[in-house]
Amino acid sequence: MDELPTQSTSALASPRLQLNRGSTTATSGPESKPKKKICCACPETKKLRDECIVEHGEEACAKWIEAHRICLRAEGFNV
Repeated sequence: MDELPTQSTSALASPRLQLNRGSTTATSGPESKPKKKICCACPETKKLRDECIVEHGEEACAKWIEAHRICLRAEGFNV
């Protein structure tokens, strides 16, 4: 008889722990997949844009600047 309450208590504790873990996982799930940071999006166009600006100045690189903006918009950024 002494063993029954111990087993019941441990049986009740396990599902509670599992529920808590499940809710923690569900809560952190959307947070674990955030959008890319704008600094990490579109590295190819960013590199071309930056190199052009350094070598030729901002005025001469409008097409690369716009190409980078288009890429960022495609990634979901409002620029």
